[in-house]
Parts: sequence; structure tokens; C-alpha cells
Amino acid sequence: MLTAKAYAAPSPTEPLVPLTIERRDLGPKDVLIAIRYAGICHSDIHTVRGDWGPISYPQVVGHEIVGEVVEVGPEATRHAVGDRVGVGCMVDSCRECEQCRAGNEHYCLEGNTQTYASVDRDGSITQGGYSTHVVVDEDFVLKIPESLPYDAVAPLLCAGITTYSPLARWNAGAGSRVAVVGMGGLGHLAVKIAVAMGAEVTVLSRSTSKQEDALAFGAARHVATGDDGALDGLRGSFDLIINTVSAPLDMDAYLATLRPEGALVNVGAPPQPLPVSVFSLIMGGRTFAGSNIGSIRETQEMLDFCAEHGIAPEIELIPAERINEAYQRVLDSDVRYRFVVDTATL
Repeated sequence: MLTAKAYAAPSPTEPLVPLTIERRDLGPKDVLIAIRYAGICHSDIHTVRGDWGPISYPQVVGHEIVGEVVEVGPEATRHAVGDRVGVGCMVDSCRECEQCRAGNEHYCLEGNTQTYASVDRDGSITQGGYSTHVVVDEDFVLKIPESLPYDAVAPLLCAGITTYSPLARWNAGAGSRVAVVGMGGLGHLAVKIAVAMGAEVTVLSRSTSKQEDALAFGAARHVATGDDGALDGLRGSFDLIINTVSAPLDMDAYLATLRPEGALVNVGAPPQPLPVSVFSLIMGGRTFAGSNIGSIRETQEMLDFCAEHGIAPEIELIPAERINEAYQRVLDSDVRYRFVVDTATL
């Protein structure tokens, strides 16, 4: 087996540490990727700390992976040595259920295989992108357009598709009014993508600290929701709200800002339930929904869309030795707007 340098969590309470891991031998349709950059997602932190349930340790996380193909299996035809490629949140699925056959691998009825902390088809535990190499079935490897900046593109593989998918599904575009709640790693991309789709975008954020950025990214306005009565003046304003916040909010107050038949879609994942009065939905025929990532097809569509419109995440590039510091800064909301690890430093 191939060995790879990595940074791993030894337990839910200890800092991540350098580690050497093994990658499987190439199968007929596998590709070996030399990872160049790996994004840090808040999901990585939740996972290694056991917030979403127990996992096996040591665990390498990271599901925003960008690199080059350095070897291909004998039956692989989608990618060639030297191609610039990416891997997102999943690396396999059953391929046989109704959803997989329809091209919706992210809805696999058997459960798709996540890029890390997931039981792979051979029974091993998947290890993610804070490493120098990874082996992935070619069907779950994405083509990275050359026009996208190599060091900044990684967060599109999670944060990008997480926000693109609901914007596309609920038809954000010319003539629509979209609100983005929170402007962090997810929110800043939601703003950029919605603006590129032609929507009029309003950012709803607790303070004015990111107002200048919001307007620079193309938002029409910014509203500080921490101000008393800030939402009262927005009643009936929006066709679509993308909520990127992973914390409790007064959902009825936000639902009231929707136009009739509007939708509030949650992409943030707070650990506690979000109470909603059914009358907030009935009166106005509103929708309260959730959205996760997207299919491989839609993820490629998102990458091509971002390339066409010049959309890239705002990043801070860090060496591997600063991953633990970066984790704390994510928890402190002290990043604009996404950390990316330079894996050459592993």
C-alpha cells in the first residue's frame, strides 16, 4: 500500500498531530491524487470532536480536496495523469439504488461513503484530505477548471456546492430577492453565487462588521440583525432565504420576511432543534426546508459556473502546523472566510 503524510486527530480532546497513513492500492477505476490544497470546514471540527457522534481514531478529516492525478487504474477513462482534479464530501455510493441510478449519489439509499470517518466498501475507515495523497474511484473525482485559482478553489467542493444547490433548486435568478443569513465560509459564497445568478441579494448578519465585504461581493444591502426591530421592516421581502448559521435563531421572525410561497432553506446545522410555529408556514404558504451537498453532476456544474463567473472563495492559506490554531479561530469566527492547508507543508 501507498503511505501518505497526514495530520490526524488522535482523540476527541487532543490537538491534531502529524501521522503517516496507508492508502489502498489502485483498483481498476481508481485514480491516485497528489493533494496540493485541503480546505478546513467546520464539519471537520464537529467530526473530530465527536459532536455528531462517536468516530474511530486516529482520524484524518478534510473533504475539500484539490490536487493532480499522478496515476490511474487500468480501466479509468475519466481522468488522466496531470489533470487538475478535486474531491468533495463523498467518495462512493452503492451505485444500485433508485437515487444512485438517477444520478443522486448524495441521496444514496444505502448511505453514500463519506470522504472521511465513514465505513468504506472494504470495511476500512475513510481518511480525508489533510494528507499528501488519496485514492478515489474516478466517478467521484471532479475536474477543476483551469481558470479557478489553484490555492483557493478547495472550499468550493463543500461550501460552494452546499450553497449553489439550494440556490439553483429554488430558482434564484433575475427578478428574485434572496437573503443570506450569516456571512462566513458558507455565506460569503452564497452571496457571490446568488449575485452571479442575477438575484438581488440582502445579507442578514448580526453586526455591521462584514457590511463592507457584503457590498463588495455584490449584495444590494446589508442588515444588522442584532439591532432592535431589524427584521420588522423586512416583512414579506424575500423569495428565498439561505440560512448558513449553525446556531439557534428565531425562525418565525425570519419566516415572516418571506413573500407568499417563499422558502427558507437551512444549510447550517445547529445541534439543537429549531422550533417553528406551523402558522408561520400556513399563513403565506411558506416552505421551511433543508439542503445538504449535491450530486457529482451538480458539483461539476457548480465548478463550471464559478469558473464562468470568476467566483472563488476568500481564503487564508496556512501551513499544516497551524491547523489547530485555525480550528480555534474558526470557533471564534476569526477568519475571512475559509482556511486552506498547503499540503506541501505536511
